[in-house]
Amino acid sequence: MPISANDPNRTSWLYVNKYSDFPIQNIPFGVFLTREDIITIGTRIGDTAIDLGALHQLGYFDGIPLTDDIFLQDSLNDFIADGRKTWRAVRNRVAEIFDSNNETLKNNTKHKEIICFRLDEIEMQMPVHVGDYTDFYSSKEHATNVGSMFRDPDNALLPNWLHIPVGYHGRSSSIVTTHIPIHRPQGQTMPEGADKPVFGPSKLVDFELEMAFITTDANDLGEPIPIEEAEEYIFGLVVFNDWSARDIQKWEYVPLGPFLAKNFASSMSPWIVTLDALEPFRVASPKQNPEPLPYLKTKGKHSFDINLEASIIPKGGKETTVCKTNFKYMYWNMAQQLAHHTINGCPVNAGDMMGSGTISGPTEDSYGSMLELTWKGTKPVKLKDGTERKFINDYDTVVMRGYCENEDVRIGFGQVKTQLLPVFNPKKKK
Repeated sequence: MPISANDPNRTSWLYVNKYSDFPIQNIPFGVFLTREDIITIGTRIGDTAIDLGALHQLGYFDGIPLTDDIFLQDSLNDFIADGRKTWRAVRNRVAEIFDSNNETLKNNTKHKEIICFRLDEIEMQMPVHVGDYTDFYSSKEHATNVGSMFRDPDNALLPNWLHIPVGYHGRSSSIVTTHIPIHRPQGQTMPEGADKPVFGPSKLVDFELEMAFITTDANDLGEPIPIEEAEEYIFGLVVFNDWSARDIQKWEYVPLGPFLAKNFASSMSPWIVTLDALEPFRVASPKQNPEPLPYLKTKGKHSFDINLEASIIPKGGKETTVCKTNFKYMYWNMAQQLAHHTINGCPVNAGDMMGSGTISGPTEDSYGSMLELTWKGTKPVKLKDGTERKFINDYDTVVMRGYCENEDVRIGFGQVKTQLLPVFNPKKKK
């Protein structure tokens, strides 16, 4: 089925600012609470949120085999489980309905009042119930920087790094969407020069600028996903802030890797941009040397040119952009990550999330974490209010954005915006 929704010449009868992340060629998917306190699955064009449940009930998806309640749910999991053919058919139909040449809904005031919402009339929710979450470590620049800081700069990459997409299983219960504040974590750390650990708040809370992809039901227990089929099971992507407590991580990560330093919070943007919408922005992955084993070999273009940035807003202050990078720098691409994840027969389900790992580029201003930007705190970043940051302070807000752009269209992800609060302080019972 062709992707007619991607037609760069298509315009919408809904107003869309030319700088919008959400032109009619995007049609992302999300979940929101309406002004009537109803949770529904929806999409967005410009600054208009569209209730897909109402569209379906009013007959606008006639001819597409959908269950009656497919959009009347509090997550996208069942829709995602329907597979790529359904996702594509729905995106194509939405593009037709809101095309500037189609007056069917445009001229039906009663239906528009039920289907269309201003952004200030809705509240975005978590778009998926994340069953399992895996975080990869797939940026060569990031892995090299971290290895140089904490090990031998001449042997920054561990021996396995160039042969496998390294990853670990994270905690799905602490993944939240935009505007949900998080608390500074506590745990054990080993202060410099000490001979025993201490317990207390992390002093080195950091962001990690990542992307994450969402999968559909893909395989049975014991069945690997061939690399040439992997992208068929990827629904779409979000911008992802995988928070980290560097001092806790340093003490706990040997021998089994991150635990409390990573599982306290991860934040995702609320609109999932489909792989179909990103098709015009495919680019070749970085050259891999040594050549991957046969089950990890890809042909064609499997990376995407997605501009990314992270900013810090101090309490009551102005926003300062601290890094700009790009998803195309990732050494291991999504197809390789998913093929490797399942080569041992690990089953993948609808709504599972795979984080890319911190995305760092080749220049100092393209490093995707404060750990790298300040080089372990030795080069503080100056904000617009004159204050400096080595890591993230209490009441700082971190904002991440992502978008693709060519001469025809801009496809964006919106933003994920999260404030760091002090250590959780339970209210005493009276």
